[in-house]
Amino acid sequence: MPDVIRAQDLSRRFGRRWAYARVDLQIRPGERVLLIGANGSGKTTLLRTLATLIRPSKGSIELFGMDPREELLAVRRRLGFFSHKIGLYEDLSARDNLAVFARLSGRDRRRAVLAAALTDVGLEDRPEPIRSYSAGMRRRVALASLLAKKPELALLDEPFSALDPAGMAQVADIIRTLPGTVVVTSHQVERAAVLCERAILLEGGLVRWQGPASQAWAAWRASQREASA
Repeated sequence: MPDVIRAQDLSRRFGRRWAYARVDLQIRPGERVLLIGANGSGKTTLLRTLATLIRPSKGSIELFGMDPREELLAVRRRLGFFSHKIGLYEDLSARDNLAVFARLSGRDRRRAVLAAALTDVGLEDRPEPIRSYSAGMRRRVALASLLAKKPELALLDEPFSALDPAGMAQVADIIRTLPGTVVVTSHQVERAAVLCERAILLEGGLVRWQGPASQAWAAWRASQREASA
């Protein structure tokens, strides 16, 4: 089987500033990888590139053995992206939001399927509009949309943000049971590391360290000490 993600010399520039540069990635089917780094290190931009939402300024990328520039729709059908910027329809219920997303992407939008995805994230299929939901509940709705898609590649950007400890534990359980390949960014390094096998540290848009996820916290702390020295 081809690698789920293969990138060489991947770089992205905004004006004169490089968000990330010279990134090489090789992620195998079923692998779970944690991206860590300080704010502005380039990890969210890199994740959005992997999600085909941003084109790289240079370098090459293959997803599922395909070039997304040539087979974009085929690639997008097989991946799911969970963003810390949640775009939900305020006047619709959680299930209706999921139904809209499913219809736009050509996915199964049967009521039972969508209701089950909401139950998986600890929410009931309720009629009230999203505008009445807390920040944490909104994030769980967005996560339910990803679960309903059942992607082969799940890209999760700060999935623990805006959640209380109980919500974080629940999301961790969900990530643990996701099928397929998972790439996650998180400032909750210790919590996310136990869900992954490998970690990559970005500093100033460059890959500074790669290794077992069990060593991610130590690598993160060392980079923080160097930055403050």
